Amino acid sequence: MSVQPLEATQVHTWLLKCGLEVEDARAYWLHTDGSQHVTATQAFDEYWFGARSMAKVRHLLSVMRARFDAFPSALATLHRWPHMTPDTRRAICHWHLQLADPLYRSFSGDYLVARRHGARPQVTRDLVVGWVGVYGTGRWSMSTRIQFASKLLSAALAAGLVASKRDPRPVVVPGVSDEALEYLMYLLREIRFEGTLFDNPYLLSVGLEGRYLEDRLRGLPGLDYDRQADLIALDWRYSDLNAWAEANLPRDGELSLTDVSQTDFSQTGVRQTA
Repeated sequence: MSVQPLEATQVHTWLLKCGLEVEDARAYWLHTDGSQHVTATQAFDEYWFGARSMAKVRHLLSVMRARFDAFPSALATLHRWPHMTPDTRRAICHWHLQLADPLYRSFSGDYLVARRHGARPQVTRDLVVGWVGVYGTGRWSMSTRIQFASKLLSAALAAGLVASKRDPRPVVVPGVSDEALEYLMYLLREIRFEGTLFDNPYLLSVGLEGRYLEDRLRGLPGLDYDRQADLIALDWRYSDLNAWAEANLPRDGELSLTDVSQTDFSQTGVRQTA
C-alpha cells in the first residue's frame, strides 16, 4: 500500500537561499519526470540551472526534490506539460513552495489573506518582520527575521500576491487559470494537508474562496461541482492526477528545446541553439 504524500510541517530555513525559482523549476521539470535518480554531477555537467557552482546545484536539487519529487504524480505531470502559460507556471510553483515550506504557507495562506481582507490591503517589510518574530516564537535573531521577511516578500511578489517592491506593498489576487485550478484540485485530492478541499491555504492564498470559488469549480471541465444549501456534491471526471494528465496533456513526455522560448531559458542552463 502506497503512502499518501504529506505537506511539510517541519519549519526550515531553505527559503533564505531559494525563493520561488520559477525558471529553475521549469528547467527541472524539463529534464526529469522523477522516474530515475538525478545526481548533482549530471545536473551540473548538463547545465540544468545555468553556470551555477556545484554547491548551488546540489542545493537546488534538494529544494526541487522537496517541492516536486515528494509528490510523484505531480512531477510526472509537470514533465509532460510543455505548453503551460506563465501564469499557470507561477501558480504551480507557488503552491509547491507552500507544500514544502510551512512558513511560506502560513505567510501566504493566512497572514497575507488577512491583510487582503483588512481595511488596508497592503503590507510592509516591518510588519512582516514582526509577523516572522511571532511565528518563530523567538527562535530567530532579528537579522534572521529581517532576512526571512525579505525572502517572503520576494517570493510573494514573484507569485503575484503583492504588487510592489516598495512599501507599502498592495496585497493582490493573482490570475489562476482553469487548468491550474484543476491541477491543484487533483493534486490536493492525493495529499494529506491541514484544512479541507474547499478551505485551505492553497486556495485562499490566490483568492479562491466562498461563492467565487464555487463559481470557478462549476466551470471546470474535469470536475462536476454542485451545492444545495450545506450539501456539496463533487464528482471527479478522472481517477487521479495521472489520469487527468493523460487525458489533457500531450502524450509525448519529452519536451524538445525547439519548442521552448530561448529567452525564457537563457538563465536556466539550457544551451541556446543557433
